[in-house]
Amino acid sequence: MESRRDAYLILQVDPSAHRDVIQAAYRVLARQLHPDGAELSDGASHRKMTDLNWAYSILRDTNRRAEYDRERRVGVVRGRAISVPPSGAPPTPASGSAGSGATLDFGRYSGWRLRDVARQDPEYLRWLSRHSSGAPHREEIKTLLYAADHRPR
Repeated sequence: MESRRDAYLILQVDPSAHRDVIQAAYRVLARQLHPDGAELSDGASHRKMTDLNWAYSILRDTNRRAEYDRERRVGVVRGRAISVPPSGAPPTPASGSAGSGATLDFGRYSGWRLRDVARQDPEYLRWLSRHSSGAPHREEIKTLLYAADHRPR
């Protein structure tokens, strides 16, 4: 199944992010993902860089971003449905897991437990582990990402 492309998720920014934040996120990710220096295989880094460039081309232009946001609100981007996590609406806890794990009090996943974010958007956790706002949660993030990366497929 093809993954749904969401420009905000690709750039790892909140939909309300200022233009300067979007540009900064693009530059940081471009440095990390560029095929000339990426740790990923050539095909993977090329695909990620292509997605990154697509997302930035949409969000850096005021008119294109406004049109994209209108389409995104109705759940359709380029003719394909996308899943957009509802702002401030964490998923319902799985049975037996209530109260386990840290809860985020900021960002697009405010009110979500790290465990739920790991299931929904592990790339966001990877970003958060490098960002200063994720410092208090680094050990738990590291554990969750390790578990996700070593889960039998």
